[in-house]
Amino acid sequence: MEKIKTLADLKKMQENLRAKIDLREKSAQPETHIQVKVAMATCGIASGAKEVMEAFVEEFSKRNIDAVVTQTGCMGYCYAEPTVEITKPGQDPITFGYVDVKKVSKLIDKYILNNELVDGIIPVNYQSIDKH
Repeated sequence: MEKIKTLADLKKMQENLRAKIDLREKSAQPETHIQVKVAMATCGIASGAKEVMEAFVEEFSKRNIDAVVTQTGCMGYCYAEPTVEITKPGQDPITFGYVDVKKVSKLIDKYILNNELVDGIIPVNYQSIDKH
């Protein structure tokens, strides 16, 4: 366990714990939230998936958008890494390929907030990652 030396350390620990509790509460009913699943197999990580996932978390937090961002294994689209599956409440999931940190903002602005499709959609041949 980390030692707490300053008030800033304590506040950072508090923020981390709140984020974990929030994710746990949202995960009980994920269908009521925007869900973003980032493929984090070896090829995804090598292509920048970790940075993409961090960018989604940061943007959602900055914009106060209620969403659950999680990692998943291989989606089978290694040629298009990093790949991201976005599911909006009551809608079918859409998988996007070639997602980089710059494209995260575009996906949030256009697809998530305004229902406009964005380049990079991968034709989906499954219902969702969990039912692959």
